[in-house]
Amino acid sequence: MKQKNNKQNELVIYQTKAGEVKLRGDFEQETIWARQNQIADIFDVERSVVTKHIGNILKNKEVLQKSNVQKMHIANSDKPVVFYSLDIILAIGYRANSQKAIEFRKWATKVLRQHIIKGFTINPAVVKNNFAEFQKAIDNLRKLLPAGSNIDHASVLELISVFADTWFSLDAYDKGELSEKGVTKKNVIITAEQLEQELKGFKLSLKETEIFGAPRHQGAVAGIVGSVMQTFGGRPLYSTAEEKAAHLLYFFVKNHPFIDGNKRNGAFAFVWFLRKAGIFDKTKITPPALTAITLFVAESNPKEKNQVVRLILQLLKK
Repeated sequence: MKQKNNKQNELVIYQTKAGEVKLRGDFEQETIWARQNQIADIFDVERSVVTKHIGNILKNKEVLQKSNVQKMHIANSDKPVVFYSLDIILAIGYRANSQKAIEFRKWATKVLRQHIIKGFTINPAVVKNNFAEFQKAIDNLRKLLPAGSNIDHASVLELISVFADTWFSLDAYDKGELSEKGVTKKNVIITAEQLEQELKGFKLSLKETEIFGAPRHQGAVAGIVGSVMQTFGGRPLYSTAEEKAAHLLYFFVKNHPFIDGNKRNGAFAFVWFLRKAGIFDKTKITPPALTAITLFVAESNPKEKNQVVRLILQLLKK
């Protein structure tokens, strides 16, 4: 099935033997558009069947018509032609009764299962086609680490995944334009005594040894809290809650205030502060992402502190 897009580039939609719906062509949008006869060809059903399924899909509001149905003008046609989005194509694949539709559902279920169990899915063709950009992302993260760093590939990949929707163009990184600020101006005040009490409870919940969370010197936690909450000219040095949280994590991990457990206590303090600020649930921080960013801070080159803090702020973008 072939259609011409606005740039007159050829777009081909087809289905593999394994049931996967594949695309070929040059297009910029995050979806594709197909006519009813093209969808019928994908799943090897009559066009009337596609028409019926589209009607039910839109009637039940499984997919919203406004953003998923478009009329477009194409060459050699006097009238506009109706096109349907990828969301509608997939919905029809789950309804159609044909061998091709069955193979599609097997493939889709396999992909969904992998995503739920592993937390991610990889399209080898996309990785191959975007390998240069993908490698550049890895290289840029590696630059923040000292030579011989032991951070694992899984953590680097997790960070790339987390930053993908706001940063993966890499323009901000390359130009040194990652945000230096957060957005939450809420004045969250914490004391060393409060945090120390919370860390004691955290230690008890883990049933760790005595040296876990044992301070290297008196006032270790107070020094970090003081650095995070400090003011200059009567104004907070770190003006947003996100900045305070990012520096709290960084100082706990890099300053090694405890004999053991600096990374875990730092991650706990980071999340605890974000909850006090009322913004943790609005972030995209998952347990793997938290582990990855904590390990990354631990392995990072101290000379790259500002850039690492900016990466943490990027993680906290809503």
